[in-house]
Amino acid sequence: MIKVDTYRAVAEAEASMDGQSRYMGGGTLVMRDLNYGSYGFERLVRCTDPRLNSVRRDRGRIVIGAGLTMAECAENRDLAFLAAPAMGVGGPAVRNMATVGGNLFAPPPFGDFATAMLALDARVRTAGGEELGIEALLASRRTFRRIVTEIEFLPPPRGGFRFRKVSRVKPKGVSVLSICALLPQSGGRIRGARIAFNGMGATPLRATGSEAALEGRPLDRNGIAPALDAALQGLSPADDELATSWYRRTVAPVYLRRMLLERSHAY
Repeated sequence: MIKVDTYRAVAEAEASMDGQSRYMGGGTLVMRDLNYGSYGFERLVRCTDPRLNSVRRDRGRIVIGAGLTMAECAENRDLAFLAAPAMGVGGPAVRNMATVGGNLFAPPPFGDFATAMLALDARVRTAGGEELGIEALLASRRTFRRIVTEIEFLPPPRGGFRFRKVSRVKPKGVSVLSICALLPQSGGRIRGARIAFNGMGATPLRATGSEAALEGRPLDRNGIAPALDAALQGLSPADDELATSWYRRTVAPVYLRRMLLERSHAY
């Protein structure tokens, strides 16, 4: 039988964690493992610290509590640019439970919100005060044993943030792949783009080839052409029940082009 311990202070919750414990935020992933008997832990740790659900500004950066649900994120006016990736997570029942912190640890085909955080170059904080970049967290998340308490990032420039989800069943289908891009511009040309894919590897990954190819170029058909040619560099999608590697590699540049050119997907 799985034991459940609840703490009010997040520091106490993290101090109680051991190799046989799993932290539960919204529980949408943990409970799935429990229901199917696919788990290697004996104890669940929960925390009711209200700071885990906060949204605030700190020196120009947005800081969101890791316990914020997808529904709360989608409804927050200060986070309007994140409404699309938040609404892309499951149906209403899932979004009412799933947390932004939990999504950072969601394996493919889940993890669309984590993909947005990768595009935004987010940083995370743990209960013990540790800070690390989103790429370091994603690379180590299988062995990560701290509790993430906050995620922070610079707000994107107006019209410079885009998200696209590709699924076979809408609106609640899981992603065949998803794409998120931060596209700052200066003088009508891209400066410092960040493009992230989900479903194209074991974790969300940056399309660094496309980022480099966009630098200094206008966001039009001719300007983005080199980025489409370089879209698959460093990406290695797998075959699974949703799609083949061949299919993902074929459609990824197509949907990247659509996302970059369609202003309706800009926030």
